[in-house]
Amino acid sequence: MSQTIKADLCVIGAGSGGLSVAAGAAQMGAKTVLVEKAKMGGDCLNYGCVPSKALIAAGHAAHITRTSGRYGINGHEPEVRFGEVADHVHGVIGAIAPHDSVERFESLGVQVIQAAARFVGPDEVEAGNHRIRARRYVIATGSSPAVPDIPGIARVSYLTNETVFDLRERPDHLIVVGGGPIGCELAQAHRRLGANVTLLQSRRILPKDDPEAAAVVRKSLISDGVDVIEGVQVKAAGQNGNGVAVLIGVEGDERRINGSHLLVSAGRRANVNGLGLEEAGIRYTPRGIDVDARLRTSNRKVFAIGDVAGGYQFTHMASYHAGIVIRNALFRLPARAKYHAVPWVTYTDPELAHVGMTIADAQKSQDKFRVLNWSFADNDRAQAERETDGLIKVVVGSRGRVLGATIVGPRAGEMILAWTLAVDQGLKIGAMANVIAPYPTLSEVSKRVAGTYYTDALFSPRTRGLVAALQRLP
Repeated sequence: MSQTIKADLCVIGAGSGGLSVAAGAAQMGAKTVLVEKAKMGGDCLNYGCVPSKALIAAGHAAHITRTSGRYGINGHEPEVRFGEVADHVHGVIGAIAPHDSVERFESLGVQVIQAAARFVGPDEVEAGNHRIRARRYVIATGSSPAVPDIPGIARVSYLTNETVFDLRERPDHLIVVGGGPIGCELAQAHRRLGANVTLLQSRRILPKDDPEAAAVVRKSLISDGVDVIEGVQVKAAGQNGNGVAVLIGVEGDERRINGSHLLVSAGRRANVNGLGLEEAGIRYTPRGIDVDARLRTSNRKVFAIGDVAGGYQFTHMASYHAGIVIRNALFRLPARAKYHAVPWVTYTDPELAHVGMTIADAQKSQDKFRVLNWSFADNDRAQAERETDGLIKVVVGSRGRVLGATIVGPRAGEMILAWTLAVDQGLKIGAMANVIAPYPTLSEVSKRVAGTYYTDALFSPRTRGLVAALQRLP
C-alpha cells in the first residue's frame, strides 16, 4: 500500500541544486522531502566536476614531472600507475560524498526517499511506495550525456563522462568526439597520463569562447601531443577487433581512425523522461523544462532548476537557482534569476575563464565599446613560473562600465571572480585600475589590463603639455 506524505516542499533530484534547496529549506523549518533514484550528489560529485578535476590534477602532476627540466630539475617521463590514478579519483569522490549523503540530509531533518519520482497529478508525486503531496515542488533532475546520431554508434562500446572514470587501465588510444570543455579537459588529462589521444570537433574547439583564447588552449593541447582535428564530420563508428574505429570526413576527404577506446562528449540532454510532466501540466522541450524568470514552470506549484531548466549547464548555476527558488517558494519573494554575470571555466592547462559579454555580444548590442588586452608574458609571476602562454581581454562600455572579461592562462578560473563581481555590480574599469594588487601575482594582469583604458589619455600630447605648464609654476 502507498504511504502518503504531506510536506511543504518536495525536491526531485539530489544533485548540487536539489541538495542546496533541500538543506536550506529543512534548516529554515520547512518540512522537506528529497527524492533521488540514483546516487546522492548527482552528476557533479559522481561523474562530472569532482572526478574530472581529480583526473586533471593527476595529469598535471605527470606533466610537471615530464617538463621540470625547464626549472633545472631532473625532468623525466613519469611512471603512471593508472589503476592508482583511478583510486585517487574515487578517493576524492569518497572524501566529499559524506557531505551529500542520505545520513547527513536526514540529520538536517530532510526525509530522503531513494526511488524514481513521477508526477501523477498537478500536485502529487509517486516515488516507490510513497505518495507525496507538497505545497511546492522543485525539479532538479539534471542532464545526461547526449549521444549523436552516428551510424554504427549503437554497436560500439563507447564511454561517456558517466563511465570514463571507471577505467582502471590506461587507454592505448582514446578517440574523443566533441571539443567542448569536457572533451578538451579529458583529452588533455588522458594524454598527460600517457594515452594517445585524438580529439574530433565538428567546428573549432571551445566554440562558445573567444577564438583567440581558444587558440591558446588548442596550442597547448597540440604541444602535449593531442591530435586535434577540427571541422570534422563523424560519418560512422564501429568495432575494430577489441578496439574501435571511426570514419571521419574533413574538407571532403575521408579518413579512418583506429583506437582502443571511444569517448563521446558531444553535449548534454535534460533529464525529463519518466517524470510524468504531462500529468502535472508542465511544459517542456528536449532542451529542458520551460521556466519563467522566477524559475516557475507552467504549473505554478512546481519550480525547475539547474540543467533540467535549460540554459547554462554549470554546477554553480544550479546552486544559484537554489537560492532563487528558496526565496520564492518559502518566503514568497518575487526573486528572479539574472544571467548577465554568469562565469564559466574550462579546466584545461592553461585554464580558460569567461564572464559577461564576449566581443561578439558587444558587437551586436553596444554602439560603442572598447576591448582591452594584456598578455601573461608581461606578468612577472608568469615569467618566474615559465607559464607565459595566455592573455586577458576585457570588454568595456562607452562610459567605462565593465561588460565582460575573458582570461586564458594559469589559474584563470581563480582570477575570474573579480571580473564577475565587476560585471554583476556594474563597476567601472577604474575600480580595477585603482586597486592595489600584490606583487608578484598573476592577478596583476587584471590591474594592468584595466590601466590600459587610460593609457592614450594619460600619455597624450595634451597631458604632456599640461604637465610641462605646471612645472613652470613657482
